[in-house]
Formats: sequence, C-alpha cells, structure tokens
Amino acid sequence: MDSPARGRFITLEGGEGTGKSTLQTALRDRLVEQGVDVVLTREPGGTPRAEAVRNLVLTPPGGQAFSPLAEALLMNAARSEHLELLIRPALAGGKWVICDRFADSTRVYQGLSGQVPANVVRNLEDHVVGDTKPDLTLILDAPVSLATERRAARAGAADVFEKRDSAFHESVRRAFASIAQSEPLRCRLVDASRTAPEVADTAWAHVARLLPVSTR
Repeated sequence: MDSPARGRFITLEGGEGTGKSTLQTALRDRLVEQGVDVVLTREPGGTPRAEAVRNLVLTPPGGQAFSPLAEALLMNAARSEHLELLIRPALAGGKWVICDRFADSTRVYQGLSGQVPANVVRNLEDHVVGDTKPDLTLILDAPVSLATERRAARAGAADVFEKRDSAFHESVRRAFASIAQSEPLRCRLVDASRTAPEVADTAWAHVARLLPVSTR
C-alpha cells in the first residue's frame, strides 16, 4: 500500500503576547473541518525531554538567564529531539504540524537580539533542521505596548524573556519583520493588533493555499 503524502509544516512566530497560541488553536479547528489530521506542538518543547529543556531555559535555576549562546545550544538540543520524535514522524505519516515557534525564534532571540554570531546560529540550524523546513511561517506582528498589555492580562508568572525590557522586545519585533521581508516565499507577516477572529481569517487565507485544490 502506498504511504500517505507528506504532511504540511506550519510555524507561528512573533514576539511575546502576539497571540500565537490562540491562532494555533483556530487554525487547527479550521483544518480539522477540512478533514486534515493536525498535530499541535511548541518550541522549546513537544516531547518530554524537550519540555524539560523548556523549563530549564524559561525558568532557570536561581532566576538568572543563561547566556545567549547557552540558550541557542539548549534550544537546538530540544529541537533535535522534537524533530526526531514528533515532527518528522508526523509529517511522514501525512499529518499537518502547527508549531508555536521554531528555528526563526532562535535566530531572533539568541541571534539578532542576543548577538550570537549569525554563522553560529545558521550552522546549528542547518545541522539540526536539515531539510525539515516549514512550508509556511506566519509571523505575528503587533506593537510592543499592545503585546505587553496582553501579557499582563494573562495568568501565570512571566518567564525570563517576558521579563526583559521594552527595548529588547522592540528589537525582537524588528528582527521578525526583517525575516519576513528577507524570505517572502516562506513567511507572511500578519497584523496581530486586530481581534483574534480577524487574525485567524487573515492567517487562514495563507494556510488554505496549502490545501489540495479539491478541498479549498
């Protein structure tokens, strides 16, 4: 029997408080309505060991963040595990994977904003990610002031990235916009300052293009 066609890999990127988790669920629901088998996951995380790395990075012992280089190494260790045990098997089985953050976040947080040399970040990404690149990356963009308000309204303690000052978050926003501009075939910049349904409608217009013509 023929194996199923490879699934699609969609990543959601953007600064803290831009609505990635909300959009992820909305896209999953719309794809399920189209008969698509969808896996939701996140980075760092997605597998038990990768989730352990997530906890280590976001809530480090003593509350003191790792250096950007150490963060980049930890993120890629978690990503390697995530790809091997969850993402690649799901795609090979014909499932669609929607991941809340992926390699672009490492480029931005540890590279462009954390000042880890670009060649180091790229070499790690090339080795770990290989050919498992996203079919589509939706980069959610919103003013830092609005994203800060949204984060403040959420329950739970802020992690080491959320606690950083507005200048850092501004640099993150600019860095993501730069990636969207430099890779227009893969990336779409989505105005995340609007309501969640409006953001979902815009994002769905991009995602729907990946569906077979007969199901659109």
